[in-house]
Amino acid sequence: MNMSILNTPLFGLILTIASFHIGLFIFKKTKLPIFNPLLIGIVLVMIIISSFKIPLDYFRKGGDYLTFLLAPATISLALPLYKQLDKLKKNFIPIIIGSLVGAVTAILSTIFLGKILGIEDILLLSFMPKSITTPLGIELSKVLGGIPAITIFSIVVTGISGNILAPMVCKFFKIKNSVARGIGIGISSHAVGTAKALEMGETEGAMSALSIVISGIITFIVAPIFIFLVS
Repeated sequence: MNMSILNTPLFGLILTIASFHIGLFIFKKTKLPIFNPLLIGIVLVMIIISSFKIPLDYFRKGGDYLTFLLAPATISLALPLYKQLDKLKKNFIPIIIGSLVGAVTAILSTIFLGKILGIEDILLLSFMPKSITTPLGIELSKVLGGIPAITIFSIVVTGISGNILAPMVCKFFKIKNSVARGIGIGISSHAVGTAKALEMGETEGAMSALSIVISGIITFIVAPIFIFLVS
């Protein structure tokens, strides 16, 4: 294969978008949560790059453009939130408390499980921001002294898991309140989980989008405090 034709930003963009749409097609045909479009897209990209021995830098030239769009995409979640502003005002205290508890739980559970499993400290620091959205997680990973690439991986895995499991968890624990469902999904699985919350209802999507912002801010403040538990 002539690698020079791949050494352009267009290659990474086309491969990423095409892989996702293939995953979306498979998901729509099967309707199975395990066939999450994002998960399938990631697997396809990995298979193609490794099978044809394509340098990762070639893919990254186009992928970086999509990474740049993560922050604007996160900000766009403010739209469903604005539509549910009355419910936000009505449930302000429960939302703040839920976000605080969720953020602290996500950090501490990561540290304690990591210690039990004997995970290296630098990996633990990289995993600590796993439950916040990618742009925030990357910056927090740098602050904590983690590895941003590992952080991105953990964020993606967390998001996909939440997207797949959220409806089943809500059904199993009989969580019927729309606000509670949205906050729980947003705190635990950020933007990817919020996509599922939007499918469950407009209120769920709005509350999930709100919790992304609040839990992200709280995690930024709280995470450095718990560094002493890692070392």
